[in-house]
Amino acid sequence: MRIGLIAGGGQFPILFSKKAVKKEYKVFAVGFTSETDKTLGDYVEDLKWIYLGQVTKLIKYFKQHHITQAVMLGSIKKTNIFKNIRPDFKALSFIAKTARTHDDSVLTSFADLLLKEGIRILPSTFLLPELITPKGCWTKRKPDKAEKKDIFQGWKIAKEIGKLDIGQCIVISNGTVLAVEAIEGTDVTIKRGGLLSHHNGAVVVKLSKPSQDLRFDLPSSGCQTIESMHESGVTILVLEAEKSIAFDRDEMITLANKYNISILGYTDDDIT
Repeated sequence: MRIGLIAGGGQFPILFSKKAVKKEYKVFAVGFTSETDKTLGDYVEDLKWIYLGQVTKLIKYFKQHHITQAVMLGSIKKTNIFKNIRPDFKALSFIAKTARTHDDSVLTSFADLLLKEGIRILPSTFLLPELITPKGCWTKRKPDKAEKKDIFQGWKIAKEIGKLDIGQCIVISNGTVLAVEAIEGTDVTIKRGGLLSHHNGAVVVKLSKPSQDLRFDLPSSGCQTIESMHESGVTILVLEAEKSIAFDRDEMITLANKYNISILGYTDDDIT
């Protein structure tokens, strides 16, 4: 069996490739020079390096290797969209035809473009369901009454911000939004919010967008998220259960318990 991999940054593409090989897939990967972990080549059948925007090369590579299904995994630093990009004619044509430039709209439209070329994009977690965020309180520490109030308010605000495709995460304390994620990413947002709370505790709410295409770009967290919270004096992490992913969950929980941080997996049904 063959499968294509469009690999951004982070550990997700490598985790996927290791699991795929165990499942007897041959992985043919496309990596981006400014994003992808250089060691990915050690875990795949073949790896093609391209620049952001080189859509024709990506499609040609997959067709050369008879790839009819693929996954899109890993992060693309939004700051790199303004550099290290070499859009070809197909990319420029795609951009011109895309009515909305929001992340989800672009990714969904790109998946539709690949489907027209005979390449179907599969859900990012289809080989790694264990990464999907479970419901419940993961940690020894549970939120107090005031923190629960911030969680409920923060959840609703984060959903509204998600509708505008601004970001996936906010930091809130005592009913006041301290930071909203934009292009800088979650860790910087957490640190900015912690600074404004004077390291006296705050709540991070990180959700999928209401229109999220669950095949890709799921909100993710990991040990670095917990370290950033600890450094910033932030004490509660709320993730959207079943619509986000968590890397190294056991290590996350160990760190959170060490730092007296609470991790919660909620769904819309938990917010009343």
